[in-house]
Amino acid sequence: MKKQLMTIALCVVGLAAFGQVKNKHAIGARIGAGNTFGSQVSYQYGISNYNRVEVDLGFNTNNNGTGFNLSGAYQWVWDIESGFNWYAGPAATLGSWSYSNDYSGSGDSGVYLGIGGQIGAEYNFEEVPVNLSLDTMPQFGFGPTDQNFNMGLSLSIRYAF
Repeated sequence: MKKQLMTIALCVVGLAAFGQVKNKHAIGARIGAGNTFGSQVSYQYGISNYNRVEVDLGFNTNNNGTGFNLSGAYQWVWDIESGFNWYAGPAATLGSWSYSNDYSGSGDSGVYLGIGGQIGAEYNFEEVPVNLSLDTMPQFGFGPTDQNFNMGLSLSIRYAF
């Protein structure tokens, strides 16, 4: 019986350690580096006080070709200090690319899928409805067109409402 009570007490304390999803919505830009897609439009939707969904959409066009990337992550949010949180959760990506015929001697194109996660830290300003975050979304590509490990660091700035 003591073990059961101890387990319940630890669960209650663990739930109290969760942060607060301050705003129901946040929209802005996610600027990435590394071997990720790069800059994206980012939207967060608060499901509860402790969970949210993030969706990021990016388009890339240059002289070598075009592409798009759609990523989604389910996040658990934990409080570090007032306004400062960290978050983590599973993530998935869907995208496509099309290289022009003169790029590397091929007209390569395809679709890619990725499964991974997201982990990061954020700060929600009290004075203005803005949040800043720094995170990574490591993912393993799978399917016939992409079987790589992709990882990069991203800085996001969002208007929260």
